[in-house]
Amino acid sequence: MAVAIDTSLETKAINSIRTLSIDAVQQANSGHPGMPLGAAPMAYVLWTEFLRHNPRDPKWPNRDRFVLSGGHGSMLLYSLLYLTGYDLPLNELKRFRQLGSMTPGHPELGRAPGVEVTTGPLGQGFGNGVGMAIAEAFLAARYNRPDHEIINHSTYGIVSDGDIMEGVAAESASLAGHLGLGKLIYLYDQNEITLAGTSGISFTEDVPKRFEALGWHTRTIDGQDTDAVRRALDEARAEHARPSLICSQTIIGFGSPKANTFGVHGSPLGPEAVKATKEALDWPLTPPFYVPDDALALFRGAEEAGDAAQHEWQSRFEAYLAAYPTEAAELIRALAGELPEGWDADLPKWEAGGKPLATRKASGETIAAFFPKIPTFIGGSADLNPSTNTGMKGAGDFQRPDGNPDPSIQQGLLGGPWGYDGRNIHFGVREHAMGSAVNGMAAHGGVIPFGATFLVFSDYCRPAIRLAALSHLKSIFVFTHDSIAVGEDGPTHEPVEQVMSLLTIPNLTLVRPADANETVDAWRIALTNSGATAVILSRQDLAILDRTGATGTALQGGYILAGGEGDPDVVLIGTGSEVELAVNARGLLAEHGVQARVVSLPSWEVFDTQKAAYKRRVLGPAGTPRVSVEAGTTLGWCRYTGARGAHVGIDTFGASGPGAEVLAHFGFTKERVAATALRLLGKDDLARQIDQTDGGDTAGEEAEGDEGHS
Repeated sequence: MAVAIDTSLETKAINSIRTLSIDAVQQANSGHPGMPLGAAPMAYVLWTEFLRHNPRDPKWPNRDRFVLSGGHGSMLLYSLLYLTGYDLPLNELKRFRQLGSMTPGHPELGRAPGVEVTTGPLGQGFGNGVGMAIAEAFLAARYNRPDHEIINHSTYGIVSDGDIMEGVAAESASLAGHLGLGKLIYLYDQNEITLAGTSGISFTEDVPKRFEALGWHTRTIDGQDTDAVRRALDEARAEHARPSLICSQTIIGFGSPKANTFGVHGSPLGPEAVKATKEALDWPLTPPFYVPDDALALFRGAEEAGDAAQHEWQSRFEAYLAAYPTEAAELIRALAGELPEGWDADLPKWEAGGKPLATRKASGETIAAFFPKIPTFIGGSADLNPSTNTGMKGAGDFQRPDGNPDPSIQQGLLGGPWGYDGRNIHFGVREHAMGSAVNGMAAHGGVIPFGATFLVFSDYCRPAIRLAALSHLKSIFVFTHDSIAVGEDGPTHEPVEQVMSLLTIPNLTLVRPADANETVDAWRIALTNSGATAVILSRQDLAILDRTGATGTALQGGYILAGGEGDPDVVLIGTGSEVELAVNARGLLAEHGVQARVVSLPSWEVFDTQKAAYKRRVLGPAGTPRVSVEAGTTLGWCRYTGARGAHVGIDTFGASGPGAEVLAHFGFTKERVAATALRLLGKDDLARQIDQTDGGDTAGEEAEGDEGHS
C-alpha cells in the first residue's frame, strides 16, 4: 500500500533522491529501485549534514570516504552525486545502464567522480571500507603531529542485508572490530528483503549482537526517521575505539505499490507503479527527472561547504609544510602515488651458480631492502608471515594503539611500533577480507598495499583480485608455494590451475620469477605498475641462473636466457621453477645435436606489451617448434607455442609426497622435457632412448605433435 508523507523541504529533498532514482531505472527498464526508495532518508542526512566532501574536488585527500556496498542500489549514489554538485550531468542519469554512460549498473571506480570503489559483488564494498579505514589510521599515525592534524577523516558506508550475509563481510567485520577502527561507520539498510524473498527465509540471526561480539558499537533505529539517523550518526562519530553499525530499519520500495516486497528489489516499477509512487509522494508526474529548485539548492550547499572545508585544510597543510617539510614532502609524494627517489638503489643481487634460494626467500630479502625507503608500503599475510616471507622486521605491527601488547601475544610480532603506525598488518586467517581490504587501501590512496598467502588460496581472494584488476587499483598480491613441489601437503595445497586461472583476469599483471634475480625484477614490476599485480613465488630452492648470454631481461616479461645465437631447432619456454628444468633439458638436447633456446617468460602481460620485433626475436620465427614447461595446467599455452607446439604440464591434481619425487612422478624432469622436444622434431627413436633413462613416469607429459596442443 502506498504511503503518503508531508511536504517539508527536507522531505522534498529526500523525495528528489527517490524520484530521480526510479525515473532512471524506469527509463533504462533495468535496475533496482527498492533501495533508493527506502534508504533515501538516511542517505540524505549523511550526505548533507555529516559527510565531509567537496564536489568541486572529488580527490581532496582529507575527504570522508563513502562506500555504497549494496551496489545494486547504484542510482541512490548517482542521484546523490548529481544533486550535491559533482560533475555528473543529469543527462548521465537519464543514460543509466547505457553503453558508455557514466552511470553503469553498479558503481565503477573511474566512471563517475565521487565513486570511491567498484561495488556490486555483495560484501566486497564492506571489506573495501575496512581497508580505507586502515589506510586513514596509518597515514594519520605516521604524518600527523601535535597541533598539525593533516589526516583526519571517516569512512562511511551503506550496507545491505546481502552484504551482511556474505562471508567476506563477516571476515572484514571481525578484522575491523579487532583493530578498533573507530572512524568506520556503516548504515545498515535493514529492509529484510532480498532478491528471492524476505531475508527471514535464510537469515534470522541477531545482527547487532553478532557485531557487538566482534567488537563493534551498534544502534538500532528507524531508518525513515531523519532525527533518529542524526542521533545515531552523532553517537557513532563520538565512538573512537570501535567501528559502528547503525541498524536502520527501512521499507524497501517506500511509497510504491510494491513496498515491502522482493519484487521491488531488482526490477523497474513499471509506468503505472511509478505514477502511483509519485502520487503517494505528492510529486509531479511530469516531467521525469524533476527536482524542485529549493531542494536542489539545499543539496548544492555541499559545494560551498566542501570548498570551505578544503580551504581550511589547505591552510593547515601549508602550516604543516612549513613546520615539517620532510614529512610533508613525503606525504605529498605518497598521495601522488610516486616512489621515492633511490628506492631501488640497494636491491639485492645474486651471482650465478651461487647457493640455490627459494624465490619466496629472495622476495623477503628484496622487501627488506626496499621497505625502509618506501615508508607507505604496508600490508601483511593471512597468518602466514613465516611461510610467505613478507614480514617487515622492525616496521611495527598495525594494531589498535591502546597500550603495549599483552605478553601472551608477543609471538609473531615483528618489532617496532605497536599501533596504527605499524606497517605489518596481521590479517589473520581471513583471505577474503585481506583481498578486499587491500583494494580499499589502494582506493583510499597514499599507501602501497599488499596481501600474501599460498597460491592455492588465491581462490579465496579471487573476487577481490578481479575487482582490483577491473578498477585498475595498485593492489599487490603475493602468492607463495606455487606448484606441486609443495609436496607432502598433497593436492589440497598444491596449485595446478591457479596460475592459468589468474592469467585469465584482464588487467592483472602476473609475474612468476625463475630465480632470485628475477624476483627482484618481479618486485620492480609490481611497484612501478599502476594496476594490480600478482607475484607468484616458489617454496623450494631454485638455482641462480646464468644470464651471461641473455637477450633482454625479466622486466620485459620474457627474454632469451640461453641459445640466442641464430635460429634454434626448438624453443623451450618456461616460467618460475621450470626455467631451471628447461636449462637442464637444453644441455641434454645439445648432447644429441639439437640446438635449443631457453626462454624465460615470467609475465605474459608484460611480454605482450613489447614490440612485435622483440617478441619474434625471443620466440623465434613463425613455425619454430616450441615446448612450454610449467608445473600447472597447459590450457592457454598454445598462444605462445604456436602451430608446432607441445606442452609439459599437469592437467590433473597433484599428490602427496616429497616435492622432488612428486615433480618426477608427474614428468618434470630434464629427460621428459628433452624427449618432448625430440618428438616434436620427429626424432621419436631418440626420444624413446632418453625416456628409458628417465627415472620419473609419464603422468605429467602432455600430448605432442606437429599441429599444436593445449
